[in-house]
Amino acid sequence: NFRNEGVSPRHNPEFTMMEFYAAYTDYRWLMDFTEQVIRAAAQSALGRTEFEYQGRPLDLGKPFARMTMAQAILAHAPQFTVQGRRPPSRCFRRAGRGGRHVGLGVPPLATGGVGALQLALFEETAESKLWDPTYIIDYPVEVSPLARASDVDPEITERFELFITGREIANGFSELNDAEDQAERFRRQVESKEAGDEEAMFYDADFIQALEYGMPPTGGCGVGIDRLIMLLTDSANIRDVIMFPALKRT
Repeated sequence: NFRNEGVSPRHNPEFTMMEFYAAYTDYRWLMDFTEQVIRAAAQSALGRTEFEYQGRPLDLGKPFARMTMAQAILAHAPQFTVQGRRPPSRCFRRAGRGGRHVGLGVPPLATGGVGALQLALFEETAESKLWDPTYIIDYPVEVSPLARASDVDPEITERFELFITGREIANGFSELNDAEDQAERFRRQVESKEAGDEEAMFYDADFIQALEYGMPPTGGCGVGIDRLIMLLTDSANIRDVIMFPALKRT
């Protein structure tokens, strides 16, 4: 994943990122803008927005779909049912097995809660099936330490990830600009890291101090340029489009 929400580009040389921020915007504005950027890139590079990727048609000209993580799981893994009324607290159970909790091939860490379980279930059942451009929204706070919490429900965030051909292309969100909330999120990340979560973040005291001085409402997004170039050049392997050969892994 991008922008310190999961695997950071700092720890993976096979990332070339384009990041942009805009004051007085939110994640919905970012989705509209990112969609326009990607569509314009295809039009500029190929002269069209409809083309084939690895022998399968792809259309970047039509509006990108938007669905919550829970909706994506239900759409692509109908064998699961939902327990609970509130979207962030949805606990998925396998249909026809007496209501027992779902078993994952790669279970989340013991320190993870419902949010981590939901993300793991999404990644296992739905992510690879998102061929057409699709924004997945309403990520749990637990797995989105830098994103602003929703005004509608504090357990989810104003965050999206864009998937095309089953790969994450972009990750963006309304930036969290509450210093106290951000400090508490960092503390929880440190606890997760000490418990063995290698992808958890460190406590960033300088960032907290900057937020204490003040930050306007802001939207930020990161686009994986290598993965976008893979699409536009019909490349199956990311190593074929890495700009600097020294970054290629043998």
